[in-house]
Amino acid sequence: MRAFFLRLDAETRARRFRSAVSDRMAASYAERAMVARGTMFGVYVDGSLRALGEMRPLGAKESGTERSAEVALVVERGFRRAGFGSLLLRRLSEAARNRGIAALRLHCLPYNAPMRRLAARLGADLRVEGGESAGAIRLARATPLSLWREGIEDCLDFGLAAAACSPPPFQRAA
Repeated sequence: MRAFFLRLDAETRARRFRSAVSDRMAASYAERAMVARGTMFGVYVDGSLRALGEMRPLGAKESGTERSAEVALVVERGFRRAGFGSLLLRRLSEAARNRGIAALRLHCLPYNAPMRRLAARLGADLRVEGGESAGAIRLARATPLSLWREGIEDCLDFGLAAAACSPPPFQRAA
């Protein structure tokens, strides 16, 4: 994850963090993100992380209040427009729904049109507030089908990851 954040160009980092971020700050964030509460999904291309989606719960559940979480996405330049952002946001939405989260909060810079369009497609009502766009995606309650689907996707992801890490099959000399 550290290498991923350090590979991001200045504009992509600014879009992800909503301000300029140095290499030192990006590396520090990557280390903290690995141990922070929440869920992360990544997209790997040829063994390298190229897109990342993060979901972090907001506050503790208090009686009478809905649970919410904040989401953030970043797709490395050169790997955009391949559906990775959409895939990550859908996976994060389902994971949140299945964990009893009622709303996903998101923030982006007002000029980040791709993120604004993606969020709108999933039902977010984004408004410009204090120099950034902010909104929420309302989530339905978990169902047996949504829980099953997430479990199957996790199993498939694990199988693909295991296959990618396996050494090539033994070849016999003729």
